[in-house]
Amino acid sequence: MSDLGTLQLQLMGTFFEESFEGLDHLETGLLKLEEGFDAGTVNDIFRAAHSIKGAAGTFGFGAITEFAHDMETLLDAVRGGAMAPSAELTAMLLESVDILRRVLTAHRDGSDPAAHDVGPLRRRLQAAVKGGAGGPKAPAPPAVIHAPTAEKAGGWNIDFRPHRVLLESGNEPWRLVRELEQMGTLAITSDLTGLPPLADLVPACCYLSWRYRLEGAVTRAQIEDVFAWVIDDCDLVIAPLGEQPAVAAPTAANEAPAARAPVAQAARKDEPDSPLASLRVGIDKIDFLMNMVGELVITQSMLGELDDDGPIDERRLGRIRDGLSQLARNSRALQESVMRLRSMPISVVFNRFPRLVHDLSKQLGKQVELAVTGQGTELDKTILEKLGDPIVHLVRNSLDHGLEPPEERLAAGKSAGGTLFLAAFHRGGDIVIEVRDDGRGLDLDRILAKARERGLVTAEQALTESEITNLIFAPGFSTAAAVTDVSGRGVGMDVVRRNVKSLGGNISVHSTPGRGTTISLRLPLTLAIIDGQLIRVAERPYVVPLLSIVESVQIERTLVKRLAGQWDVYRLRDQLIPIVDLGLLLGVTEGQDAADASLLMVVEGDGQRLGLLVDHLDGQQQVVVKSLEANFGRVPGLAGATILGDGSVAFILDVQGLSKLAKHKSTGGHRSAAPASPAPVPGAGATA
Repeated sequence: MSDLGTLQLQLMGTFFEESFEGLDHLETGLLKLEEGFDAGTVNDIFRAAHSIKGAAGTFGFGAITEFAHDMETLLDAVRGGAMAPSAELTAMLLESVDILRRVLTAHRDGSDPAAHDVGPLRRRLQAAVKGGAGGPKAPAPPAVIHAPTAEKAGGWNIDFRPHRVLLESGNEPWRLVRELEQMGTLAITSDLTGLPPLADLVPACCYLSWRYRLEGAVTRAQIEDVFAWVIDDCDLVIAPLGEQPAVAAPTAANEAPAARAPVAQAARKDEPDSPLASLRVGIDKIDFLMNMVGELVITQSMLGELDDDGPIDERRLGRIRDGLSQLARNSRALQESVMRLRSMPISVVFNRFPRLVHDLSKQLGKQVELAVTGQGTELDKTILEKLGDPIVHLVRNSLDHGLEPPEERLAAGKSAGGTLFLAAFHRGGDIVIEVRDDGRGLDLDRILAKARERGLVTAEQALTESEITNLIFAPGFSTAAAVTDVSGRGVGMDVVRRNVKSLGGNISVHSTPGRGTTISLRLPLTLAIIDGQLIRVAERPYVVPLLSIVESVQIERTLVKRLAGQWDVYRLRDQLIPIVDLGLLLGVTEGQDAADASLLMVVEGDGQRLGLLVDHLDGQQQVVVKSLEANFGRVPGLAGATILGDGSVAFILDVQGLSKLAKHKSTGGHRSAAPASPAPVPGAGATA
C-alpha cells in the first residue's frame, strides 16, 4: 500500500474513533438534558452533533452528514429557545444516537449502511422542528458574563475570511451571523472578489468573505467563542471600533480547491475488514518514557566503561554494584512507563452505563439515580476490553433484583428512588471495581431453598452466610420467579465470575438485608506482569499470584484435624480450611502428613479457601507471564510460566484450577485433597 493509502487509513481510523466518542458525549449530554434545560449542556451536545456532521462530510459519508444535520437543526431550535426539552424529545434524540452508531459501525466494518433505514426517523426530526414554533418555549439562556477587561466594549470590527473547505466540514456562516445579531447591532458587508467565473465554480467551496460591524457591550472573548468552531477553517481578525482591522491574508488552504471527499472515497476502498486498534497517549506519558530511555542510555554508558580486562578491585566492584542498582531502578521505571502507555481510564467502560440505567429503569418502572466515582482510574486496555460485559450484567442484576420498585421502597421507609453506585479505585497494587445498590439485599433463605430444590445443597448440609452467597455463582442458578428479557435464565453470574477469573482477578459479594448489596471485582493492573509470591515445593520454584493469597501461617500440629477419617483440615481461628498437599497434587512428591509440615499458605479460589502445604517462602516479586498454551499446552492447575533472575523457569499456579484439580482427585479418596462439593465437610467460612 502506498504512503498516501496508509495515511488515508489512519485518518479513517481516527474519524471512527472520534465519531464514536462524540456519540458517547452526545448521549451523556442528552441524559443530562432530560433533567431540565441547561444552556451549557445544550451547547455541548449541539457541538458534538456539529462535529460528527462535519467530520462525516469531510469523509464523504453523506447519509451521516444529512442525518446529523437534522439532529443539529433540532438541537439548534432548543438552544435558541424555540423548543423546550422534554422526555419525548430526548427519547427521539437518543434513538437518533443509536441509529447513527449503527450506521457508523456499518461503514467501519464494511457492511451495508443502507440496511439501517434512517428515513422515518429523519422525517420525525424534521416534523419536530416544524412543529416547534407553536410548542412550549425553553427558558432564555442565561447571559454570559465575562470578567472585565481593559479593552473597550463599545463594539468591534470583524474580518471573517473562510477557507474554501469551510462548507465541507459542515459549518454554515449564517449560524455565526445569527449569534452575532444576538449580541448587539450588526452591519454586514460582503466581499465578492473571491468569486471565480461561473464555469470554474465548485458548489462545495466557500468563495465569499464578510466584514461585520458589531455595536454593543461585547467582549473579545465572547466574539472568539462564536468563531471557536470555525477557527481552523478561516482567517479571522477582530479589532475595536475606531480601529480598522487588518485584512486577513488568504492562506494556501483558502486558495486550494476542495478535494477531501474524493480522498476519503479512495481510503474506503482499501479499508481493512476489522477496525484499526489505537491508543490515545498523553504527551506527558511519552515525555516520561523518553526520560527513562535517556536514563538507561546513561546507565549503559557507565557500565560500558567497566567492560575491560582489568582487575576487579573494591572500587571497580562498587561502581558495578551502583550501575546495576541504577539499572534495576530504571528498568522498573521503564516497565511502569510502558504499562501506563497501555492504560486507559475506566470511564471508557463506565460511560455506557448512564444510558443503560436510564433505559432499563424506565422499562422496569423504577426510579434510579446512578452515582459514578473513580472514572479516571486507569487499567490495562486488554482488561478494559473484556470487563464491559461482566459489569453490564452486574448492573442489570442490581436494577432488576436489587433495587425495589418505588412503592416497595416507600413501604420500607426508604425514598422512592434508589441509587446505583459504580466505583473504581486502587487498593494495594490492584484495581477494585464496585457495583453497589441501596436495595433490598440478598434473600439468603430464598437462595438456600432454591439451591436445595436444584440439588446444589443437601437438606442436611449447614452453610454459612458466605457459602450461601456464593451459590449465586452456580451455573444456571436464578431466584427469579419468571424469565424476562432482563434476567431469570440463570446464565449470568457464573459467566461473570469465569470472565473475572480469566483476567486474573476475583469477585466477592457483601449484602445486608434491607440495605443493599455490594459486588467487588479485584483485578490486576495488567495481564502481562503480575505481583507474585515465590514459593518452593521439593526445591522446585512456583509463583502464587498475590491476589489469590489470604495469608500464610506456621502449622501447629494441634490445629490439624482429620474429618471422617479421610480429610485433613486446619482450624484457623473460626474456620476449618481444607488442606491440599501441593507437591502430591502436582506430582512432584509422594506426599507428606499435614501435621509434619511447617508452612500452610491459605489461598482463595473458586469460592473456597484452601490451605496449600509449601516448603519455603522465598519473597515477593513481579514476574512476566508467559503462556503455557501458546508454547506447550494447557496444564491443569498452572496459569503460565516465568523466567526467574537466575535463568530458571518457575510455573505460575492457577488457584482456581488447583481447587478444581483437588476436588477431582478427592473423588479417588486421597485424604489431603479438598472435599468435593457438595460433600458435608465444612469449607471456607465454616464455623467449628
